[in-house]
Amino acid sequence: MKRLFSSITDGRGFDITLVAFPLIFLFVLAGLPLVYNIVMSFQEVDMFSLGTFVRPFVGFKNYIDLFQQPETLPIIYNTLLFVVGSIAGQFLIGFGLALFFWVNFPGASWLRGLFLVSWVMPGLVVGAIWNWVLSGDFGVLNFILRESGLIEGNIFWRSDPNFSLWAVVIANIWLGTSFNMILLSVGLSAIPGDLYEAAELDGANAWQRFWTITLPMMRSTIGAIVSLGLIFTLQQFDLFAAITDGGPNNSSNVTQYWAWDLSFRQYDFGKGATISVIMIVFVMFASIVYVRSTKHEVRG
Repeated sequence: MKRLFSSITDGRGFDITLVAFPLIFLFVLAGLPLVYNIVMSFQEVDMFSLGTFVRPFVGFKNYIDLFQQPETLPIIYNTLLFVVGSIAGQFLIGFGLALFFWVNFPGASWLRGLFLVSWVMPGLVVGAIWNWVLSGDFGVLNFILRESGLIEGNIFWRSDPNFSLWAVVIANIWLGTSFNMILLSVGLSAIPGDLYEAAELDGANAWQRFWTITLPMMRSTIGAIVSLGLIFTLQQFDLFAAITDGGPNNSSNVTQYWAWDLSFRQYDFGKGATISVIMIVFVMFASIVYVRSTKHEVRG
């Protein structure tokens, strides 16, 4: 013990101390709640037994009962649509904006900074703004679609079961596009300009340069963006609470919002924890796939 303390005081163990404190912090605030949530998914938990750790053990009953509920598969399908639609929209628009601002025209830096306003806004504020934009009676989106001739009558985005989920997808794309744009801009700026000059001298057109240079050189950046997009999208809760509240009739309900609804509205904390564990498994699987696909990257 004396040698341990002396190694810290003389500087040789100072780096270990710097690492130990953040690890302990993460374990207490993230690791223990994660373990607690996993244990709770195998227990029968209601509002009367929530205050104690010793509860009836039910094994996989929560998981079995969850998948026997008729609304489970539609909600999972909604979650899949929400994740795929949000990530695809954020990435495509963000990539387009990154390529646009890659051309260093006057005022590009401050104009690019304006796009960050959406990212720094709280989710509930974004939800309130899009409540006005998506309003069926006086919404800006309906006005634009009507004036452009794309629709004849108003679309009630928040209350129509056919459009309620896509209303949240549109708001989430707007919220996360700037984050994708910034990361993709960083990836584009790291590509050596000599490669494009050499390809242009060899007769490659703009599409060939994009396909053979830009995309391969940004593979690790794209993988990071997709992984982070998956994590952030599965964490998205505020927009559902502010825009649709999961309705109507679960048409815009997703797993993360359903977990909260089961836990804090229906007081079925066991099933709420079960949904969270299932989501954690999907996120871990996506993270493992990403790490394995980019482990061959050589970083200077």
